[in-house]
Amino acid sequence: MKNLLLQYKPFFIFLIKFLLLYIGLTVGYKCYLSQYDAQNRETDGITKAVASQVEKTLLFLNQEASAKPNPTEASVNILLHNKSVVRVVEGCNAVSIMILFAAFIFAFSSRWLKTGLYIVIGILLIHILNVIRIALITIALNSYPEQEHLLHGVIFPLFIYGVVFVLWVLWVQKFSGYAKKTIGK
Repeated sequence: MKNLLLQYKPFFIFLIKFLLLYIGLTVGYKCYLSQYDAQNRETDGITKAVASQVEKTLLFLNQEASAKPNPTEASVNILLHNKSVVRVVEGCNAVSIMILFAAFIFAFSSRWLKTGLYIVIGILLIHILNVIRIALITIALNSYPEQEHLLHGVIFPLFIYGVVFVLWVLWVQKFSGYAKKTIGK
């Protein structure tokens, strides 16, 4: 049993680090969300900020856009040419993806400063790309509403998860030092 534990020690360390940060950040995020009453149509601040940034992005792209609180649920409607095209709900703010990203990077961490910097840069990149993703979904759905499942359910999730996957691979292969340790053995 001891040999087995020693043989798989790197895996167990990875798993413990991943689970500790993932659970800790998820619980923290759930505590943050508990401040808002979704039943009374209260949208959390992060989701509101994302919707506002989507609106600004669309305006930058010369689209007649606005973000308005949804009167019937905890979300923000994005209007294009005074027509409600998409609604930004809590799940659209990418916080869950950021938590997963950060936990994975932390689990493969080497030095604290390097790891922390990579997590912050990665989260900023995920956030920016998520805002652009929602803006592009809004434009696309305005022109092709019948393609909602393909655009919202397939193409754009593939894009955001693809970026996260590439960031993970870059971290493991180039920055974490883990690949060098295992190759040298």
